[in-house]
Amino acid sequence: MHQAKLIPPYTAPRWLPGGQLQTVLPALISRPSVPAPALRRERWTAPDGDFIDVDWLDAQTSPDTPLLVLFHGLEGSSRSHYARSVLSACASEGWQCAVPHFRGCSGEDNHAPRAYHSGDFAEIDWILQRFAILRPRAPIYAAGVSLGGNALLRWAQEQGASAGNRVRALAAVSAPLDLAAGGRAIATGLSYQIYTRMFLRTLKPKALRMIARHPGLADAQRVRSARDLGAFDDAFTAPIHGFRDAADYWRRASSKPHLCQLRLPSLILNARNDPFQPASVLPDARLASDWVRLEQPAHGGHVGFAQGSVPGRLDWLPQRLLQFFQHGI
Repeated sequence: MHQAKLIPPYTAPRWLPGGQLQTVLPALISRPSVPAPALRRERWTAPDGDFIDVDWLDAQTSPDTPLLVLFHGLEGSSRSHYARSVLSACASEGWQCAVPHFRGCSGEDNHAPRAYHSGDFAEIDWILQRFAILRPRAPIYAAGVSLGGNALLRWAQEQGASAGNRVRALAAVSAPLDLAAGGRAIATGLSYQIYTRMFLRTLKPKALRMIARHPGLADAQRVRSARDLGAFDDAFTAPIHGFRDAADYWRRASSKPHLCQLRLPSLILNARNDPFQPASVLPDARLASDWVRLEQPAHGGHVGFAQGSVPGRLDWLPQRLLQFFQHGI
C-alpha cells in the first residue's frame, strides 16, 4: 500500500521573522516565483439573476478527477499569491481546481444590490451545489482562505451532517474565526497602515458605485468617511446584507462559536503570529467537534507560509492542503 509522504510542520525561514513580514513579503516578492497556470473563465448566473465568475485550470481532466474548490479572501481573486500556488500544485498533482470569485472580485462590478461577507454561507451553498451538478462523478474538496475560510466554515456549520453530501473534506486557512477580535487587531498601528488602508482602497469605491446604481441602498457619506473595517461594515456590509450593525454582523458571522457543529473532516490552519487574528482568541480542541483538526503553527503570518531562501517558495500551503484531502492527515 502506498504510504503518504508527510509534509513537515511549518517553520519560517530565518530571513523572514515576525508575523507582519511573513504576511507581506510572500504576497510581494514570493508571488512572482509561482508560475501563473493557464485558466479558463466561466460566468455563472446566481439565483437572484446576478453573476459570478469562476476560473478553472485550463486542463483536460476526466469526469472523476478530484476537484478542489478554492474560496478566496477579502478582495482576493484567482490572481492572489495563495490562489496561484494552489492552482499550480493541483495542476502538478493532476487535480482540477476552480476559484469562484465573490461578487465584484473578478474585475467587474456585479449588478444586484449585494456584495459578499465573512458569513456568506448562502452564497457558498449555491456555488458548491453548482459544482456538484457539473462534476457529479468527481470527489469534491473545498478550501477557503481568510474571509473565504470563515464563510466556508459557516456553511459547513449550517449544513451539519449534510455538508458531507456536497464535499468530502474542507480546509480553512488563516480564517478570522473571531471577527470582532480580527477587526480590532487590524484597526490600529502598523496593521492599520498596511492592511486596513489596502482593503478600503478598493472596498469603498466599489461600495460607492453600488450605491450609485441602487440609490438609498446605504449612506454614501458614511461609506466615504469610514476609516477602518468596523466603520465600513457598519455603514455598508451590515445593512445591505441584513445585519443590524457591524457588531451584529461580526457576532453572527464568526465561525468560532460553532466549531462543534462541524460534521465532516475539517482542517483549520491558523498561524499564532497572524496579524489578523490574535493567538489569544484561537480555539482549542474543546471548542471543536471530533471531525476538526486544529493546526496552529507558531509562525506563518496571514496566509504567508513561505519557505526556502529569498524570495521564498509558496509550496508548503498547497502541499499541506493536498495531504489533508488525499490522506486525511
